[in-house]
Amino acid sequence: MSSESAPGRDVNVDDEKHTTTKVVMISVVAAIGGFLFGFDTSVINGAVKAVTNQFSLSDGLSGFAVSCALLGAAVGAWFAGRIADRFGRKSVMVVGGLLFAIGAVGSAFAFAVWDLILWRVVGGVGVGVASVIAPTYIAEVAPAHIRGRLASLQQLAITVGIFAALLSDAFIANTAGSAENTTWLGWEAWRWMFLVGVVPSVIWAFLALQVPESPRYLIAKGETQRAGEVLREVLGTRSMDAVQRKVAEIKNSMRREHDPSLRDLKGPKLGLLPVVWVGILLSVLQQGVGINVIFYYSTTLWQAVGFKESDAFTTSVITAVTNVVVTFIAIATVDKIGRKPLLTVGSAGMFVSLTVMAIAFSQAGGSTENPTLPDPWGPIAVVAANVYVISFGATWGPVVWVLLGEMFPNKIRAAGLAVAAAAQWLANFAISTSFPALAGIGLQFAYGLYALIALLSFVFVRKAVRETKGRELEDMDEDAPAAAR
Repeated sequence: MSSESAPGRDVNVDDEKHTTTKVVMISVVAAIGGFLFGFDTSVINGAVKAVTNQFSLSDGLSGFAVSCALLGAAVGAWFAGRIADRFGRKSVMVVGGLLFAIGAVGSAFAFAVWDLILWRVVGGVGVGVASVIAPTYIAEVAPAHIRGRLASLQQLAITVGIFAALLSDAFIANTAGSAENTTWLGWEAWRWMFLVGVVPSVIWAFLALQVPESPRYLIAKGETQRAGEVLREVLGTRSMDAVQRKVAEIKNSMRREHDPSLRDLKGPKLGLLPVVWVGILLSVLQQGVGINVIFYYSTTLWQAVGFKESDAFTTSVITAVTNVVVTFIAIATVDKIGRKPLLTVGSAGMFVSLTVMAIAFSQAGGSTENPTLPDPWGPIAVVAANVYVISFGATWGPVVWVLLGEMFPNKIRAAGLAVAAAAQWLANFAISTSFPALAGIGLQFAYGLYALIALLSFVFVRKAVRETKGRELEDMDEDAPAAAR
């Protein structure tokens, strides 16, 4: 166990520090749920114009067709915790993958806008389930000394999913000549964009059947022998004493009189436990800094700084690649530097870069719909935007998911993460749908608002977030109020 863990435990350090191929591989499988997360939020970008023309949609209805999946994701995240506590993490991963596959097929064959919205919501529910269950499962199987790195795989998978969606959209559109043109089997290209999502969702559901159940879930259900077998595999130890001690620690941290539910989250602070509010606010601030504006509405930004429309999509793909690459920084440092220092540095970087972007767009000429930036503000805005993506991708993107997977006491982990993830999806929906209105007032106003939220995130992390680096999940109970134990 790390030296930062609770004192007085008779646990062999070598047992706790050993990393097995098994735990890495099953964490990779769980993280594929993050790929679905990223893919779903970005795949609509290549299809939205074609869908708008196909069904003659108003701007408002077109925007809702884009963002409705986020509402489905909020619903999926809200219920995922209680379902996972009842039926197991493994079963819920399978269900999440199948829901996403059904949504992808339904969207591809949509014959009207209401039909498309329905299937987008169904797929969104699957993504919401994945957003909760993947970090929960990884946190519950990973040894403490590498838990941060393994949990960061969730965000890495999200960024790869965003990149894969943009890349597949570009390939399909270029092959057909346009997203509206027909291609293979006489189908419009935009339908194939949705259908591609079936592949990763089916793969995830299949692989989820191959991984072991979470040992903490098994112990909660009284299956201590199976839990011990899983722990022995993931810890890579031959010592039965070490396994039995670990089982005993988990059992002690999970003593309760009833099965976990959302009722266990109630507390004295505005109806919820303080740790739940911290999780909710981490989620809201992660989205409140406006990161998805870069991925959902980047065309406006790149055209404003002088890019042709044909080059704007390529530039967005490059930004997505940058987001993938910098996530490796978090994976390499989260268990060395810690969660709180990374979040603090990320908040500072986002505040500075967003402030520069706001100043740059305050110099814009032209209309609010088609702003243009004079020299040298165009290049400055491009540099600031990429510094912003790097600041987020190396810190707040992955680290928030790491914290959400490990900060809650064992008894309320799945339920707490479900509420926090639902809040994140709702915040994503609010930010994404409000940006066009904010941009109508002026991009400097939008980016200035996000800069203010980044500043608030800096203060929040310094005052409210507790470091969890190197601590066993069972130790989180020691910070919890009695009501949560």
